[in-house]
Amino acid sequence: MQEILEILEILEKNGRASVEEIALMLDKTVDEVQAMIKKLEEDNVIVGYNTLINWDKSNKETVVALIEVRVTPQRGRGFDQVAERIYRYPQVKACYLMSGGFDLTVIVEGKTMKEVALFVAEKLAPLESVVSTSTHFVLKRYKDEGVIFEENNKDDREALIL
Repeated sequence: MQEILEILEILEKNGRASVEEIALMLDKTVDEVQAMIKKLEEDNVIVGYNTLINWDKSNKETVVALIEVRVTPQRGRGFDQVAERIYRYPQVKACYLMSGGFDLTVIVEGKTMKEVALFVAEKLAPLESVVSTSTHFVLKRYKDEGVIFEENNKDDREALIL
């Protein structure tokens, strides 16, 4: 069991780690590691492999918004049915059940703020179970998925002149 957790931690930090590298790190054979990874994929423990991209350094214009959503849970299904209806939209990049002052956090991506606002106004807010929404636009990402986007090595101290 410990080596499975170690495999997951390695892949979470570096999805490009090869089976050979992982086998070497864990002192296992390549076949053993391949079998463990295959089982983790089949059991839906590993659900995908993603690349984290700093879109600010590319030509792609993109807007990300975090939307707080208050909903009325469905009888017998709780929040699951509402969440499923919401996360099926292609604009929705993530959807989380939350504790606190609202029920769901929905992360939406669009080309413009207007596009995201229209999604909220035309698709999300009109859903019968949605009580209210509050949209927050991401202005700058400093750290995502444990990765710091830009190290600030600049010395901000002022020179002292005597």
